[in-house]
Amino acid sequence: MDKNTIIGLVLIGVLLVGFSILSRPSQEQLEAQQHYYDSIAQVQQREAELKAKQEAALENERIARRDSSALFRQALHGTDQEVTIENNVASLTLHTKGGVLYQSVLKEYKEQDKQTPLTLVRGGDAEMNFLFYNRDEIIETKDYYFTPVQQTDSSVTMRLQADSASYIDFCYTMHPDNYLVDFTIQAVGMEGKLASTNRHVDIEWSERARQIEKGYTYENRLAELTYKRDGEGSDYLNANQDDEEDIAETLNWVAFKNQFFSAVMLSEAGFQKASLASRMEPKGSGYIKDYSASMNTAFDPTGAEPTRLYLYLGPNHYKTLTALDKGRDKDWELNRLVYLGWPLFRWINKWIIINLFDWLQGWGLSMGVVLLFLTIIVKAAVFPATWKTYLSSAKMRVLKPKIDEINKKYPKQEDAMKKQQEIMGVYSQYGVSPMGGCLPMLIQMPIFIALFMFIPSAIELRQQSFLWADDLSTYDAFITWDAHVPFIGNHLSLFCLLFSLTNILNTIYT
Repeated sequence: MDKNTIIGLVLIGVLLVGFSILSRPSQEQLEAQQHYYDSIAQVQQREAELKAKQEAALENERIARRDSSALFRQALHGTDQEVTIENNVASLTLHTKGGVLYQSVLKEYKEQDKQTPLTLVRGGDAEMNFLFYNRDEIIETKDYYFTPVQQTDSSVTMRLQADSASYIDFCYTMHPDNYLVDFTIQAVGMEGKLASTNRHVDIEWSERARQIEKGYTYENRLAELTYKRDGEGSDYLNANQDDEEDIAETLNWVAFKNQFFSAVMLSEAGFQKASLASRMEPKGSGYIKDYSASMNTAFDPTGAEPTRLYLYLGPNHYKTLTALDKGRDKDWELNRLVYLGWPLFRWINKWIIINLFDWLQGWGLSMGVVLLFLTIIVKAAVFPATWKTYLSSAKMRVLKPKIDEINKKYPKQEDAMKKQQEIMGVYSQYGVSPMGGCLPMLIQMPIFIALFMFIPSAIELRQQSFLWADDLSTYDAFITWDAHVPFIGNHLSLFCLLFSLTNILNTIYT
């Protein structure tokens, strides 16, 4: 590297640091900005409180209008109570009002403070409503109080009672070392009370997915409402804008997905007539998406056959999700919640990258060292192709003076054929192929692209520190400031700077 290049790099570094310092706002500007944000937050809070009061008034009015002959009239009033079941990896809290999921906590994962167990679904952020039908009314379970019966540490039955011999049971069961919850719905003694011709139950499910990870922008990009059609691959709504879709085909499951975690509802009979929606939440709100799903699934009002549903409330970990298909006649393919790229890249990740990553992780190495060794191994594997590319490039540089002479010899367009023949003769004489460096590059590109797809989806990197970085799954904020600088943001990443520097050096020396 010559003196001018060194001086240029130093000046670039000085300019970046100087620009970041000069662009920092003054204390008065920071206070004014904070006052502005506080004012917006207060207005939003007042609007939310007013909306909540209006909704509560409408709800009370609707319930008050209930006829005294309602089928489940004795369950219109009850005690608000939280019921918790758990296993060694997760806990699930249900609410007597509605008898459904209220909160979900993952014991083996932590919040951003790295101490508090992670709350995947937070109380009040999710709603689940089941609609049953008879001749006189629509029965919405969100209006009724359920009674917990047959409760153990890992299972409970939430009962909606019409009378002593007639009821609807919501049965929840958790299994050891498993994030999957068995959820069955069964009618008992409801013949003649529920419409026998209506063989389905409507489901309304919604959740405001909160921001769990450090970076809003990146988590928001990877947070999607994902679903799987029966007999086909998975699909998803647009993650970068508000989106909705009505789906006529049968769905196996619907997932409210964050970057590293998902809440999924699955049905053995499949979901019909699904209407799905995903809406963006503003930055700074504490949320990333507002998901909703409306659909129906098979239900037997006679109680002869239970409705078998499942809830998966856990990490987007490829092998954990893959293991859920063991012993099943028909795969759920929940591992598609882990985005691994297009089919070719997904195949490389599935059979090579993930297994190599797990093998290195099994040695007890830190995740930073695992990534370092993984990169070295991949680079070593593609080195023969890389070497051929370098060799072909070197030969082309050596022959460049001869090619330039031929170009000067035939400057006219009508001599293009003679010029091309002479150039090809030179290539043939020295055993050089103009495309010799392209084929090796094409061979190694899918491997590096697959690796590039895998790293952002690897939950193993979440909250793992290495050198100055406290979380390898997101950016390292080596220097931060409050103002937003165009093209830079509000931080400088040292890894990004080092990457840029190594690219410059690589360009200079190669």
